[in-house]
Amino acid sequence: MAAPTLDILGIGNAIVDVLARADDGFLAAHGMTRGAMALIDAGQAEAIYAAMGPGIESSGGSAGNTCAVAAALGARVGFLGKVADDQLGGVFAHDIAAAGVAFPTARLAGGAPTARCLILVSPDGQRTMNTFLGACVTFGEADVDADMVASAAVTYLEGYLFDPPAAQAAFYRAAALAHAAGRKVALSLSDAFCVGRHRAAFRAFVAEQTDILFANESEILSLYETDSFADAMAAARRDVSIAALTRSGAGSVIVAGEQTLEVAAVPATVTDTTGAGDAYAAGFLAALTRGLPLAECGRWGAVAAAEVIGHFGARPQADLKALVGAA
Repeated sequence: MAAPTLDILGIGNAIVDVLARADDGFLAAHGMTRGAMALIDAGQAEAIYAAMGPGIESSGGSAGNTCAVAAALGARVGFLGKVADDQLGGVFAHDIAAAGVAFPTARLAGGAPTARCLILVSPDGQRTMNTFLGACVTFGEADVDADMVASAAVTYLEGYLFDPPAAQAAFYRAAALAHAAGRKVALSLSDAFCVGRHRAAFRAFVAEQTDILFANESEILSLYETDSFADAMAAARRDVSIAALTRSGAGSVIVAGEQTLEVAAVPATVTDTTGAGDAYAAGFLAALTRGLPLAECGRWGAVAAAEVIGHFGARPQADLKALVGAA
């Protein structure tokens, strides 16, 4: 088997993130569930965007954020996701390339516009997301770059992408290509509401195709339909080789075979929780593809997550390699 030329290949929704601060009154006035991700249509996107306060815009999406953070940690990273041949598509492509991530996917011409995620950040740092998927829903099997998948040590799949039907077929194709090349497949569950919409499909994909699973506490409980974290952890241990389960300020738990490792959270002043799980996965996979022990993978994830939640926006602002002590 040839040595991988990429450490991580992310596949997910290519989204331009728009972040602004908002109080609970704004969320209630627009019928939003605090802390959740909702899919919206073009009209809702325009109305919410018009009502939002001043914010920042950048290339985003869950896997896109993970890829950018992993690149900042020195990993060799690529990303596959669909944008339109429009202004925001150009913004996304330039921004993610500038972060050090290869992005070869052909743009959609003449169809839906580039996706955007309108993120409202509450005073306590909680984020409420409203996503217009736009061009993302056209991502399918034909967009899975077989050579890139075969060249990547880990193909990292974003659970949010399960919403468009064509994407589930793309996930299975990517997993088949990765395993045929002797590589690993990682999956992030992304959101408990997303898991609830597609629980049976997620359960099958986790058990049959996933080597490395990332989930927070609410997501893993939703996946296995239990109120017991211990029971959910046991189920994940049976289904995958490695499960990295995050618990906010309580840190994370890594289960792998008979191992159970508890990793402390890195203290941080919470400014904006957007991208915390994405950054944790980035740190974990950047360390894993270096061959570091699982406890160290968890520490890298915790360091990356702490850096991201300490400021506005999901991309690192400090030198992550220095923070984790990477050579």
